[in-house]
Amino acid sequence: MADELLAAALAAIGRKERTESEMRQWLAEREAGPEESERVLDYLVENLAVDDERFATGYVEDKRRLSGWGNDRIESALYERGVPPHLISAALSRGGDESEVDRATRVLLERDSELESDRDRQRALGLLARRGFCAEDAYAAIRRAREHGRDGRVLPNRALGGHREVQ
Repeated sequence: MADELLAAALAAIGRKERTESEMRQWLAEREAGPEESERVLDYLVENLAVDDERFATGYVEDKRRLSGWGNDRIESALYERGVPPHLISAALSRGGDESEVDRATRVLLERDSELESDRDRQRALGLLARRGFCAEDAYAAIRRAREHGRDGRVLPNRALGGHREVQ
């Protein structure tokens, strides 16, 4: 195994976590031979520098919490990055206490979305669809956010660390 190629691969992973598929492509772009690529990749996997399960779990958590993505968009992105379907399913099933409807409602409340007119609700539906929430969950979130917006009740929201009063 060429020490230079391994060192470059470790440096690349240090800058950005990658899936096994992405590392295979990275090695191919550097014109590493098939045997050399496999040896480097085997070393990286054996030493846990590349771990698709860890990657998928972290990706799901980050995209849910930081980007407000729904399961459909996360699943699609992980699939495009070459994560095996069984690892994607396992990572998505670790949803914590918050449901998809809870997450979609949080997205609407954080954006302080207007939901009174049909046009407002269509915009909210489009936003949630782009974020990867299925139509059923998006409609439920819009209904929930409208109810809370009308009467000013406090919405329990674990992701925001407690309760948030809706004005």
